[in-house]
Amino acid sequence: MKGSWLQTGKKNNRCLLFMAGWAMGPEPFIGLLPDDSDCFICYDYRRLDLPDLSRLDAYERIDLLAWSMGVWVAALTLADWRARFTSATALAGTLYPIDDRRGIPVSAYEMMEQSLTTEELNTFYGSMFDDPAERAAFMANRPARSLASVREELTCLHQHVRASHSTPDIFTRKIVTSRDRIFPARNQARAWGTGRFLKKKWPHFPFDVNFFHSISRDCGHHP
Repeated sequence: MKGSWLQTGKKNNRCLLFMAGWAMGPEPFIGLLPDDSDCFICYDYRRLDLPDLSRLDAYERIDLLAWSMGVWVAALTLADWRARFTSATALAGTLYPIDDRRGIPVSAYEMMEQSLTTEELNTFYGSMFDDPAERAAFMANRPARSLASVREELTCLHQHVRASHSTPDIFTRKIVTSRDRIFPARNQARAWGTGRFLKKKWPHFPFDVNFFHSISRDCGHHP
């Protein structure tokens, strides 16, 4: 697992620990963070050993935001941090990330795993959006990842998921993205259970300046 500071050095007393999804990197998120929070992003889950998080000890408040595949990775690797988080939000992902009823359907995942090309990766990135302008903005700042690295990450994640037996629910809030074409909303809802999530009319990638401001302001106020 890799980690990078998206924003730091402003003497903030709060930090957002952001567990990103598959095929991600820091590039699409640079410049989106609110001024009142630092942010450390984790990505590239070929290995699941955590990067050095010791600098987080300096913050009074740590909010966890786990997105897409990062939901499962966070639950698996950060259970011992649970008491340290002021809030922990799961967004557009589940504790069963490769699952016909509670995650990405197995056949869809395996099809991409077996034949990922540059064109298919670009199609995946495009499927995260509803708005063409937002899609174009992402592609202009797309993750600086090689095709080989994201293909390997896809396979390693599948192996990690197969090898795991149970993953604890460490989240104080779950957000289901109802316009999601990656993690089907029905599967997200089924995975969390009735009455245990918020539903938002968002695509898989809902991030912009307004999103991060709202997530920072509202952390911990919802089921």
